[in-house]
Amino acid sequence: MLEETTISSNDNSKEPPRDSKELWQLNENELVKKFQTDPEDGLTSAEIKRRLDRNGRNELEVKKTSKFIQFIKQFNNSIIYILAAAAIMTFLMHRYSDSIVIGLVIIANAIIGYVQEQQAGNALEKIREMLISKNFVFRNGEKLEIDARELVVGDLVNLEAGDAVPADLRLISADNLSVQESVLTGETNPVEKIEEAISDPKLPLAERKNMVYASTAVTSGSGLGIVVATAGDTEIGQIQDSVESVKEKPTPLMKNLNSLGFGLSIAILIAAVILFIIGYFIDTYTLPTLLIAVITMVVGSMPEGLPASTSVVLAMGTRKMTKRNVIVKSLPAVETLGAVDIVNTDKTGTLTKNEMTVKKVVTPTHSFDVTGVGYDADGGVDFSGSLELGNQKFDWKKDSSMQWLVNIAGQTTDAQLHFENNRWELTGEPTDGALTTLYRKMTGNDPEVDEIDSLPFDSAFRFSARLANLNDQRVLMVKGSPTTIINASVTSTDQTYWNNKIKELSSDGLRVVALAYKVVDDSVTEIIPDQISGLTLAGMVGIIDPPREEARTSIHELRMAGIKVKMITGDHPETASAIAKKLDLDSVISAVTGPEIDAMSDDELNAKIDNYNVFAHTTPANKLRIVRAQQANDHVVSMTGDGVNDAPALKQADIGVAMGIKGTEVAKESANMVLADDDFADIVVAVREGRHVFDNIRKTIRFLLPTSFAEGLIVVISILLGQDLPLFPAQLLWINMVSALTIQFAFIFEPPEAGIMARGPRNVKAGLLTKLDTFEIVYVSLLISGLGIWAFDFLTGQGMPEVVGSTMALNIIIFGKIFYLFNLRNDHPVISKYFFQNKMAFYIIGILILLQMGIIYLPFMQDIFHTTSINLYYGWIIPILAGIVVLIVTEIGKYIRYHILRKD
Repeated sequence: MLEETTISSNDNSKEPPRDSKELWQLNENELVKKFQTDPEDGLTSAEIKRRLDRNGRNELEVKKTSKFIQFIKQFNNSIIYILAAAAIMTFLMHRYSDSIVIGLVIIANAIIGYVQEQQAGNALEKIREMLISKNFVFRNGEKLEIDARELVVGDLVNLEAGDAVPADLRLISADNLSVQESVLTGETNPVEKIEEAISDPKLPLAERKNMVYASTAVTSGSGLGIVVATAGDTEIGQIQDSVESVKEKPTPLMKNLNSLGFGLSIAILIAAVILFIIGYFIDTYTLPTLLIAVITMVVGSMPEGLPASTSVVLAMGTRKMTKRNVIVKSLPAVETLGAVDIVNTDKTGTLTKNEMTVKKVVTPTHSFDVTGVGYDADGGVDFSGSLELGNQKFDWKKDSSMQWLVNIAGQTTDAQLHFENNRWELTGEPTDGALTTLYRKMTGNDPEVDEIDSLPFDSAFRFSARLANLNDQRVLMVKGSPTTIINASVTSTDQTYWNNKIKELSSDGLRVVALAYKVVDDSVTEIIPDQISGLTLAGMVGIIDPPREEARTSIHELRMAGIKVKMITGDHPETASAIAKKLDLDSVISAVTGPEIDAMSDDELNAKIDNYNVFAHTTPANKLRIVRAQQANDHVVSMTGDGVNDAPALKQADIGVAMGIKGTEVAKESANMVLADDDFADIVVAVREGRHVFDNIRKTIRFLLPTSFAEGLIVVISILLGQDLPLFPAQLLWINMVSALTIQFAFIFEPPEAGIMARGPRNVKAGLLTKLDTFEIVYVSLLISGLGIWAFDFLTGQGMPEVVGSTMALNIIIFGKIFYLFNLRNDHPVISKYFFQNKMAFYIIGILILLQMGIIYLPFMQDIFHTTSINLYYGWIIPILAGIVVLIVTEIGKYIRYHILRKD
């Protein structure tokens, strides 16, 4: 409920006492007194400034985390904690170069994640700026158009069809005013508004007919209202506050990564402690040297590139999504859609065009199918049957009732269509828009009305009427509820025939509107509702918000990908089910309503939730319960919505997807992802990209772990064997550094695997690595480290200096990584048509080899990293041969994995 306060221009420090009446109970004089305004001239400039200074601008404040906190959050990772400890320890031991290298890796990872989140935030801010509305306001006795953010309580706002309501208003004038409030209530039909006070002190929001609310839209008529609440005090602002009670959850990917990182960190620390104890008792090294060796093992084994690589893969995914007008607010969200197995979506405007269209016309003797979709004038009618002629071809113009029906459709509509921004825009009621379009399709012209009098639609008598001159005669034309029109028609009307037609149209999900007429005397100048009778029923039209063809295609693709699409709507279950069938939502359509959900306990709903794919007549509370019930059954759930009433469910879902154009600010702030162009097909693109991102992250992990462990194993094996380290600590840090800058990013550019959308969603509880992955990590790390130690021992055994053996071992580790990269790039044999598919991988490998040549042949690099110039055979041929051994062994493993074991 809105907080009611009396505004005083003289006292800004004290809150006045609360009124005993609700806002909708007050008459105009009471409202003027309460809000200290003038019902004709509006507020003065001085008063406006005072109120603006006191209450602030009329905009919802988005609670933003400071940039510093956002940056600090990037370090919240167990791997980073251990690396930071290693950096501190090496610094205290005066190993400054080692400390700096580790620190640079940590900071680089944080910067990557921070920059991407900032880019997503900036993109959302641009959308907000595009959607700021302007409204006409009476101030100082003048009618001005101002930015809605400058409104203050007490302002007089003028509303016209097509306007966005900029704040919560109490109406003092309403002329055939209807407002679309679905963003707040979920009901798709516009609400007719009145100006009179309502005596009932306890009214739900949907029944407060003399009030309009921020974020809703005027569909027809005009009105004048006093601003009673702005910004956070509005209904939409209060819902935004309530959304914060829904706690955010880590995404499935982050859960998997955190679990993996924590497990690896603990295992490496345990190994380090054991190794230190063994080394201490073996007494091969001095204590400082042993400590550095153990730290080197930790740093070498720790996949410090994992956070940075994951962030970059996710960042690449978000950039691709941005190009498709999909704004991702946080990096992990781009992968989450790849894991979903349920996509919940609203109907109107998302699965349908939100353009009411006449699809069927029935006259007393004929039935016609109307072609063409939406408000486009292209289309016509196809004859679909007759009482007399069966299915023979028939010209609709020969049916006099059809001619009357088309004229009534054009004469009784107030809707206007304008072609703007490469699409038809409607001003007026959606039903009138459908009738205007029908007239334009039939005649090729816009309606011209010689009006005498009009009677707007009223729920009390369920029809509207217009008195007009048509074809040299005065005609009363009526449209409305079929039952009402039939009862007001002449007794010769065949009620059985019409009742069957009504049932037939309704069963197809069509909204039925009857159109009738009566020729009257020229002396008649006024419509009297109680005297309307003796009408001739011209016919009925079946109207529907047609499904988007691209939505049908998208649903098919999602179903093929193993994802179930569920429709959640405020519409009638029959209408929703009919649309679901047309969209091929599922093989069997099963609907449940909000009241039926309310009657279930949480346990009952959890048990039955998977049986339904259409949820009709739903409230915001229903939507939230639906999502929670699906999650209780271990589903990864996506929720698509645009209204304030969708916000709690958007935030509760594993991935909330909001609409960028028609979506409210509350919905966009609650969601993880925003479709800037409101195109449902973008969800399919996001799912595909999410799966692609996960594949590349998984490949990166499978690459980083064995190659990192190989570095650590060299230290472990050397200490256990009591021999000198084949690699110096600086060399291991070099391997980590050049890998972090080059080769580990090769997977970012790997294209998606064939059939990526043909497999089912991944099991988020299975983790990132399978048993086969773990086995592969063990044998690859042993293979690469073994080859490095063997080469070092072989050369030093031949009497070569240790620095030569060290340099060759360094190159063997690098080439082992290079050749293992080729094995992991895809599931196909390395020598295949896919070999050159990722051209960036070759450029990255080229850069890595140039860096290796620098560390080996540049004198200042030799001094820092303990390397030496080495001949072609020892420096390059043997390392390449060792890399080929790694490739052959891993290719055999790949063949066994995918062709013999046949499972991943």
